[in-house]
Amino acid sequence: MSEVDVPPDHPRCESLLTRHRIEDGVEKGITSKQGLIAQGRGEAFDYLLGEETTPSADRAERVAAAHLLLADHPVLSVNGNVAALCPGELVELASVVDADLEVNLFNRTEARMRAIVDHLREHGAEDVKGLAADERIPGLSHERAKVDADGIYDADVVLVPLEDGDRAEALSAMGKTNVVIDLNPMSRSPRTASVPIVDNVVRAIPNVTRHARELAGATDEELRKVVSAFDPEAALADAEARIREGGDGSID
Repeated sequence: MSEVDVPPDHPRCESLLTRHRIEDGVEKGITSKQGLIAQGRGEAFDYLLGEETTPSADRAERVAAAHLLLADHPVLSVNGNVAALCPGELVELASVVDADLEVNLFNRTEARMRAIVDHLREHGAEDVKGLAADERIPGLSHERAKVDADGIYDADVVLVPLEDGDRAEALSAMGKTNVVIDLNPMSRSPRTASVPIVDNVVRAIPNVTRHARELAGATDEELRKVVSAFDPEAALADAEARIREGGDGSID
């Protein structure tokens, strides 16, 4: 069964489509085999969250949009899984908030980098960073340390979906506003983030775009109020409570 063969009335339609996109990503050289494992782990947490965007996650997505709109130089970091799952949505978000797209991989090869860059361009991206790799994130010894000097290295706000925890920590240590999308609220990535979004990336990216469109006419003062009202610890507590106890994902 391929993605086009999944019947829309199948009770696991969205999940099956997501799996097929990851499989296709592996076949195209975009996604690593380790990405298959990561996808399965994330799907398990999504089950526990009810496979929906909780009120808490939606608030975090609105705050992320405000940060991106306030930024002098926002960058959306792209790995293999994200490129396979929502390339068009990433390109749209980058356009709405005037952000750069930059490919950044743990299992980095020249072939994978170019495949992802080409894939994003096929989905409408005009300029994709990551190939220059002429700077390094301090404190990291693996391939994700390699970034473009005029991309992630220079950014003040970085959206890092499906992030490695050590790079999330390193970006925060550089003084960057670090927006992390991760379905596990107990992992290191969201716990070191300025804005942890505990949601499935296929929902989160369009949600951030929706909020960015709604906030496009807001003043900087109004955007800063959205940002200052956000409590990342409460957002993580809400998500963990949803996983452990069920409910609506919001603690009053």
